[in-house]
Amino acid sequence: MDIYKKLDLYKAAIDALRPFEGELLRELKAYYRIGLTWSSNALEGNTLTESETKVLLEEGLTAGGKPLKDTFEALGHANAYDYMFTLLHNRQITEADALTMHQMFYHNIDTNAAGRYRIGPVFISGSKYAVCKPERIEEEVRALFLWAARERDKHHPVSFAAQLHKRFVFIHPFIDGNGRISRLLMNTALIQDGYMLAIIPPVLRHEYIALLEKAHVDDRPFMTFMAERVLESQKEIMRLLHIPVPTSTRSR
Repeated sequence: MDIYKKLDLYKAAIDALRPFEGELLRELKAYYRIGLTWSSNALEGNTLTESETKVLLEEGLTAGGKPLKDTFEALGHANAYDYMFTLLHNRQITEADALTMHQMFYHNIDTNAAGRYRIGPVFISGSKYAVCKPERIEEEVRALFLWAARERDKHHPVSFAAQLHKRFVFIHPFIDGNGRISRLLMNTALIQDGYMLAIIPPVLRHEYIALLEKAHVDDRPFMTFMAERVLESQKEIMRLLHIPVPTSTRSR
């Protein structure tokens, strides 16, 4: 079965329990707030464990012996995650949203760079492709969000979200935090269209990076990878909420 058809079948099964309200909604948001913050930061080398991230976000207790930057990244990402949910019912994502997310994520790390485009060149370790020149960043970002507003309905929602991630991170507009903001933008698009979050576990880091590099010339494997991440989140939420697997997918 085509993975996008499978995603839609699982979504329909989950939708039967919607709307998620009250305590259930709070629990789901809190659950993924920890998981997405930990995994997204871990992909970029943050050393906090998932349990240390949980204690930090829920109890405000820092992990001994860990870099202060790692703590600030977790707190900042959680704040940007909270902002993501304020966009849940908008069904649009703007340049201002990306800048706000970065400001929230980065302000305790470098106030001057938070929410502002980089002014110098950067190089991506291990990549043979150059990112956007500083003088073209603003133009490229604005073109991206114009594309998003104009073309969104021409794509499957999960495909659109992955494209937004890919295109944003290829611009690489910030001095740091580009991967995390691109994943937050992707997940904003997903929740706006009623899909579960795409969470990339650190164990898949090398595959994720390799497919993102390959996406410069062929993005189909990357798109499938991200669709699989959404599917895994759907399966997880169905297990948590005891939702039966759609019968047409059980043997596939």
